[in-house]
Amino acid sequence: MDTCKNCTNPVTGNYCSNCGQSAKMRRIDKHYIFKEIGDFFCANKGLLYTIKGMLLRPGKSVRQFVAEDRYRFVKPITFVIITSLIYTVINHFFQMGIKDYTIHLDTPESLTTNLIMEWIIIKYPGYFNIFMGFFIAFWIKLFFRKSNYNLFEIFILVCFVTGITSLGTSVIVILQKITSLDLIQPLNLLLIIYFIWATGQFFGEKIAKNYVKASLAYMVGLLVFGISVAIIGTIIDVFNGNLQIT
Repeated sequence: MDTCKNCTNPVTGNYCSNCGQSAKMRRIDKHYIFKEIGDFFCANKGLLYTIKGMLLRPGKSVRQFVAEDRYRFVKPITFVIITSLIYTVINHFFQMGIKDYTIHLDTPESLTTNLIMEWIIIKYPGYFNIFMGFFIAFWIKLFFRKSNYNLFEIFILVCFVTGITSLGTSVIVILQKITSLDLIQPLNLLLIIYFIWATGQFFGEKIAKNYVKASLAYMVGLLVFGISVAIIGTIIDVFNGNLQIT
């Protein structure tokens, strides 16, 4: 009797009854390649379906994914990674830096804080979006603690919404470079409004206070995150002698 090469379970048919692995691994040939290409285009269909749903009815679409239908949507982590990759490529192509995304103030700058922000926002937005997803989901859970959704279900919401905001930022970057207008900061306000709208709709689109709580959760989450990064960066700079406190 053959054993499964994946889990060593005895195999009596064409597939392992324990893990579903094929009893005999097919050779990689033209049929395998064509199947991979077909799977890719099927994923693209799911991507388009996800984007359409998240643009037209974001909160309802995420509720549908959580409770009803997980087949037609791209998986949330995959969605974040794909959209972050698109954003990274466009950002790199148009040579955007952290200064393009921040408001310039005449205040002492922390070198390390700038490096941290450059690293998480420009170079590795995928990791940033996943980390911030849990961070903001935590605050949303606090503000909506009476809801039946747990932290991980709220994290799924944030992943989908963050994916759309990454695509939106990509479009804004392209428009700014084409028109030579300063569009990033004003149009980013629309993305914030979208985040609030999607979150409020997820918890009940007809309840006005849901949008208020979504706004507070988003603002508090970003504020605490920004303060945390600034404190860490400033402490590192002080110890390294790059910044003096007077």
